[in-house]
Amino acid sequence: MPSRRPPYLLLAPFFTVLALFWLVPLARGLMTSLHADTLFGEATFAGLANYRALLGDTRFWHALRNTVLYCAMVLAAVLPVSLLFAHLLRRVWPPLRGPIQFSLLLPGLTPPLVLALLYLFVFHGPRGLLNETFLHPFGLPGLDWIGDPRLIKFSLVLLMLWRWTGFMTLIFLSGLEGVPRAYHDAARIEGASAWQRLRQVTLPVLRPVTAFAAAFLLIDAFVLFEGAYVLLGGSGGTLDAGLLLVNYGYFTAFTLGNFGTAAAMSFTSIPLLLMALFAILSTGRSPRARKTMDAAEALP
Repeated sequence: MPSRRPPYLLLAPFFTVLALFWLVPLARGLMTSLHADTLFGEATFAGLANYRALLGDTRFWHALRNTVLYCAMVLAAVLPVSLLFAHLLRRVWPPLRGPIQFSLLLPGLTPPLVLALLYLFVFHGPRGLLNETFLHPFGLPGLDWIGDPRLIKFSLVLLMLWRWTGFMTLIFLSGLEGVPRAYHDAARIEGASAWQRLRQVTLPVLRPVTAFAAAFLLIDAFVLFEGAYVLLGGSGGTLDAGLLLVNYGYFTAFTLGNFGTAAAMSFTSIPLLLMALFAILSTGRSPRARKTMDAAEALP
């Protein structure tokens, strides 16, 4: 009987690195959340006091609402635009498709800090590039994109739209290229229009791809730090309209020195993120897509 030890030995380095750089910090963070607000030196055990303090922290609940709304806005903006671009890219002259795909990847490859600094030149103040290019030439007043509390969230969403639309477009393009033509032929035989084929064939088949893209965007939006920190100067902006959980946690820990409260804040948000990810990934299963595949395979 062959020995099963070698596979586990080969996996040992991976699990060692996982324990050192993920499990150990996670356990250390959990212990910090259960102690008084200190990171260095002696810390007294506080139990769930830091978690109870969050219940009365109105700014924490405001940051939580902002984060949930911001993540929903990112998904609602990036996914449809990326799917539209993927459809258009399929109709591009093939020799041009490669350079266009490479250019679409550039914003996603740019470090978030650099992207946020470039973003300042585009949206900062009345003389920003966006105002100078699209508003002032038509006699429209400039908008304070990162100062007006009504526009701060939209500015952060535009930053994510700018950064990830190209990458998500390539993901959807790969999914579209993987949809067999027979599925659309089956829908045409049944008299389906182009819109009906998109809604009843393409979108159901792409549901696993869409779930992956949504999960990726949700995690990135939930942990967004550099962009919001640079654009809003380390705060939540006017009236805390752009205050997100990760930024408030950083402010609580490294400005106020309340490390235990900041750690409790992080562990409080983890179940919310996991539930959202589970809800998104569970939509990747598509019974309608299975029916479409069965109908296509039944064609002569």
